[in-house]
Amino acid sequence: MAITKETITAKIEIVGEYKIIQVAYDTIIKEDGTEISRLRHRNSFTPDKDVSSEEKEIKDLANLYWTDELKASWQTKLDKDNKLGKDQ
Repeated sequence: MAITKETITAKIEIVGEYKIIQVAYDTIIKEDGTEISRLRHRNSFTPDKDVSSEEKEIKDLANLYWTDELKASWQTKLDKDNKLGKDQ
């Protein structure tokens, strides 16, 4: 009886004005080649995140969508949100 475990990238989406990269990963457990368990977990990446250690597809999407202009716009949004939070 052989038990194996693998993690695959199930889905990648680019979402919203700030081109947030959302990734769904499936961890699959198999016994003798037959799937017996699957668990999905998600991660998201915003334009201020360092994705240099992520898989190539995520890095490529970040390089494509996260222009300097978009990164500046995202930072402006974060600064505004932070200021609003302090004013309350």
